[in-house]
Amino acid sequence: MRQVADYLARRYRVASDVLDGLVDAAYLTGHQLGLDPLLILSVIAVESRFNSIAQSEYGAKGLMQVIPEQHQARMKSFGIVSVLEPGSNILVGSSILRDCIRRAGGVRGGLQLYAGAYGDPDASYAQKVMAERARIENAMRQIRQQAAALARGATPAI
Repeated sequence: MRQVADYLARRYRVASDVLDGLVDAAYLTGHQLGLDPLLILSVIAVESRFNSIAQSEYGAKGLMQVIPEQHQARMKSFGIVSVLEPGSNILVGSSILRDCIRRAGGVRGGLQLYAGAYGDPDASYAQKVMAERARIENAMRQIRQQAAALARGATPAI
């Protein structure tokens, strides 16, 4: 998880210690809700670029751009007062995402539903999120390969 945080910190120019906590929260929430943590991190990347105080012109707030007015009951069920707290935002946003995926019958449709773009025939939001997920996964694969090469005594590529 540390390597994921380091990669995201470099890519999005966010302090790595902040990213450590966000990656941990995404993995914990993903495990709790049965969601792919890399998908959660990819939605965060697309929605807010890891800016926990981001706000849209439509009132969406935080990392996963949750609209508090539309999700009061869900927030209350989790005991959440503010969606600007990163862990709370990840929990509420991921819960919304999980429900969207269930309602749409799959990840791509769920992502489109999450973004309020279900009718988009190009599924551009889903494509954007899935492309980001692929980038994160590829970076993780490269990191694992480099670590394995170092463990075998290979000289690291510079």
